[in-house]
Amino acid sequence: MTKRHLNLQDRMELEELYGKGSGVEQIAAKLKVHRSTVYNELKRGDTGEMDGNGRIGYSAELAQRTIIENYRRRRTAGRAK
Repeated sequence: MTKRHLNLQDRMELEELYGKGSGVEQIAAKLKVHRSTVYNELKRGDTGEMDGNGRIGYSAELAQRTIIENYRRRRTAGRAK
């Protein structure tokens, strides 16, 4: 597996697979990423609610907004120095 970042399409696919009840290992294999990437992504897109499968809820759009905010924060923090 190569190191890569997830894009919005990857996140939407993760959301769909996770919503259907797929496990982290299965999702990681499908997206061709390490399972830790999936776990990190699930934390990033945590809705704070439970999904239909009794697991934490995940939103691809929330995760995408979070990552964009983090990029902006890092970029502006570098200028403040």
